[in-house]
Amino acid sequence: MDKKFKLFAKPYLVWLFVLAILPIFVMLFLSVTFTEGLSLENLEFSLYQFKVLMERAVLQAFFNSFFYAFLTTVISLVFGYILAYEIHKSRFKNKFFILTILILPMWTNLLLRTEALGNLMEKNNILTNLLNVSNSLELKGKMIGVIIGLVLTYMPFMILSIYTALEKIDISLEEAALDLGLTPLQKFWKVIFPLSLKGVVTGSILVFLPSMSGFAISQVLGSGNIVLIGNIIEASFRTMDYNLGSLLSVIILVIILGALYIVSKVDKEGETLL
Repeated sequence: MDKKFKLFAKPYLVWLFVLAILPIFVMLFLSVTFTEGLSLENLEFSLYQFKVLMERAVLQAFFNSFFYAFLTTVISLVFGYILAYEIHKSRFKNKFFILTILILPMWTNLLLRTEALGNLMEKNNILTNLLNVSNSLELKGKMIGVIIGLVLTYMPFMILSIYTALEKIDISLEEAALDLGLTPLQKFWKVIFPLSLKGVVTGSILVFLPSMSGFAISQVLGSGNIVLIGNIIEASFRTMDYNLGSLLSVIILVIILGALYIVSKVDKEGETLL
């Protein structure tokens, strides 16, 4: 019976090789060579693109990526934990419905959501036109606009991870803490928060990685004023500089694999990965 079911896995393995493993080897090859586009006629091994990594624009993009991803993660952690905790402690019978409302925007296209949010950040947007009011505040093209876009896009990952960890905490532990004389605040910091750290770590990584490596949000909401490493990768492939784009992509891939390794060590049972 097991052998029969293994047959169903073969198409998946083929697509995994074609769409994931093979492109990785192609990027590794392109990252240490010099080619004219994808033509192999004038192929030569070169480490020139490694020198490009030391250029000011690339280093600034790496700094921006980590800085914006860090801020997004911290803000998402603070507000995400509060929301997850309130949902966990609420008396709603159908908490899944509340979680569905929170993740509902994620079912739509990311670019469409970002464009819509960008319109709301402009001085003359759809709301000011409908309400016939004036607005002097413009967030598009500024740091705060990009941060708001990143937080609104990726905070649901934080909420779901933390909520899952909170749901797995035995209620008797909280009751025992109160019986031993702890205040509700002490109970939270000494019992609940430490037991929910798996969700915090998993959620932080799930927020940090796409915030660091993405390019659509910074491109649309930053109006080209804020450049992340994802923007340089996108521009490299768009201008057919596949060698630099591949090298930067491999670096991001190594960071992602390292983060996933941390998750596997922190949450070996996969309890917080929905």
